Amino acid sequence: MSTVNILEQMVNKIKHYPVMYREVLEFLDLKNKRIVVDGTLGMGSHAYKFLEVMPKESFFIGIDRDHESIDIARNNLAQFALRFSLVQGDFSQIDQILKGFKALDQSPFSNGMYGIDVFFLDLGISTYQLSISDRGFSFLKEGPLDMRMDRKYFLSAYDLVNNLSEEELIHIFRKYGEERYSRRIAYFIVNERKISPISSTTQLTQLVTKAVGARSHRSRIHPATRIFQALRIAVNRELEVLEKALSQSISLLNKGGRIGVISFHSLEDRIVKHAFKSAASLGVLKILTKKPLTPTENEIDENSASRSAKLRVAEKIC
Repeated sequence: MSTVNILEQMVNKIKHYPVMYREVLEFLDLKNKRIVVDGTLGMGSHAYKFLEVMPKESFFIGIDRDHESIDIARNNLAQFALRFSLVQGDFSQIDQILKGFKALDQSPFSNGMYGIDVFFLDLGISTYQLSISDRGFSFLKEGPLDMRMDRKYFLSAYDLVNNLSEEELIHIFRKYGEERYSRRIAYFIVNERKISPISSTTQLTQLVTKAVGARSHRSRIHPATRIFQALRIAVNRELEVLEKALSQSISLLNKGGRIGVISFHSLEDRIVKHAFKSAASLGVLKILTKKPLTPTENEIDENSASRSAKLRVAEKIC
């Protein structure tokens, strides 16, 4: 059985809901946009909604680090053939990716248009990635400590957990996870790995739960949530990549073009808010969402994963 067929079977078991797509469609105003770029393609759920309303002469470019997600998205978007192109890459390399398109005679930029009209990011980890145990993203599933968005990347969560010093682990857990028990968890990890390497998601989850102990009952979230978040962010350099992508995408937007970002935790939202405010202070952007939009109660009921989502949108004015 081919890889694509295997992936299709997996996807059939997954209900993926494009987070806040109604608000996204309203604020990005896709009906009069020609070049639309989604830097976090995933399985193509937002892309499908975009292509449904985009003009027939418009073109969609989807970017994702994960080639497996791209395979799924290509199948999901098949009915829109010739109106999209999917690229495996890092959305912080948007300038280089677009240069590649502009070098093609039949590219959507062949009429002399330089920039893009919409740039969109959904920073949440995809349902697909969480569902596949051997990707190591979920603390609820047994799997290797991986967490790489791009499996060709050499550094995994295993490498960080088993090789960083106790102080370095504390720094990662505090900075990227905002974990109040960072010091105690790092201490438990360092002592455990002296006996044997920490190699699986369940091994790490059990260790974190043991380190936090009865304190975990005081929180509404699983004690391993912030630790897994911190390791994933560190492995994939997510905050560094986001800052670079925002800077590049704002500069590449055509006048009147819009940028929309859905974030899921305060670190990401803070970066987006600062980037938009900084560009607005220079007269480059007009912020369309003075406060971030959040999911309706109906959406949260339909899709609990959207609960912490925040959407910010801005428009290029010069």
